[in-house]
Amino acid sequence: MTDDVDQILAVMEVAFDPIYGEAWNRRQVEDALKFGNCHYSLVNAQGREPVDGESAAGFFLSRTGYEEEELLLIAVDPHYRSKGLARSLLETLRIGARSRGAKRLLLEMRRGNPAESLYRNVGFHAIGERREYYRTPGGQRLDAITFACDMG
Repeated sequence: MTDDVDQILAVMEVAFDPIYGEAWNRRQVEDALKFGNCHYSLVNAQGREPVDGESAAGFFLSRTGYEEEELLLIAVDPHYRSKGLARSLLETLRIGARSRGAKRLLLEMRRGNPAESLYRNVGFHAIGERREYYRTPGGQRLDAITFACDMG
């Protein structure tokens, strides 16, 4: 698992803009994965699980709750964006969550996140808002939007 945490951190380092302070540190990722209700997946540049020391091009980290699964983090290395990797990760999440009994997927993102169009295109819809929920490292307050995707 340590190698996978290294892969997750490497993708986060290049994928998340530090201005928003969204990337997790090693301890946060490791602590999340210690509990049996957190799950992750890595993909290489071709959208498959990395093998034989291949680098990850993307990942997601999620948490299972009663009949729901929350997407905690998802990222794709900017060099591999617009190739369907995030969509593939979301489908992997959907399949895994359904197998774990989830009837709905949840996620929360900052207002203005460019991933919003992807989320809407794969079936997520806004269900709530938290005014000034996030605080950037520079002190700016940003709204959070909660999205859900029913899996029927």
